[in-house]
Amino acid sequence: MGESVASRLFSVLDAFEGGGPAALRLTDIAARTGLPAPTALRLVRELVAWGGLERGADGRYRLGLRLRVLGAAAPCPRGLLDAALPALRALGARTGGQADLAVLSAPSADGVLCLVSGERPPAHATAYGKVLLAGPPEELPRHTRHTVVSPGLLAGQLARVREAGLAVCAEEFRLGEVSVAAPVRGPSGTVAALGVTVPTGVPLERVAAAVRAAALRVRPPEPSPA
Repeated sequence: MGESVASRLFSVLDAFEGGGPAALRLTDIAARTGLPAPTALRLVRELVAWGGLERGADGRYRLGLRLRVLGAAAPCPRGLLDAALPALRALGARTGGQADLAVLSAPSADGVLCLVSGERPPAHATAYGKVLLAGPPEELPRHTRHTVVSPGLLAGQLARVREAGLAVCAEEFRLGEVSVAAPVRGPSGTVAALGVTVPTGVPLERVAAAVRAAALRVRPPEPSPA
């Protein structure tokens, strides 16, 4: 099976990583991605139209304003994401699920997560949130018949998650999906949750072991001195 259009688009954006020149010619992009020049040109034009790339007067391309705005709005510190990417890729390949990294969008007041994938699910209905929440939010919406909404039951779940260092949410957010997550810990405690979402029915013992191993691989960057 050939590469998907999305993977080719991502490879064009990846060409700007690595500390090289901030602006690249089309020939440079084609060489770095391994794409034929006509294919690279078509993808570059699509990214320019979307705002992901900009074309300078000298004909070179650089990352566009739209990507910079999205990057500035991302709640996940860049250093943390860089540290987690190898583990996320390995976890997705090992389990076949959607691997993700999550942080709370604000101190647990609103109970909403921000995931690297761009989704913003409710914390109480995902394994990621059960890893990160210090306590249950006051008002808990029910998303499926399996969603735990009782503050007492959720508090018990959170206590078990903190003890086990692993959370499993079976169809609490969406039917047919199970999320498994473990804490990413830094010097000051848990800084994020790393995990994967797999279809219901997948044997979870192997998934849980893969999630634990992936979370342990991540070494969050030291916080900058104030």
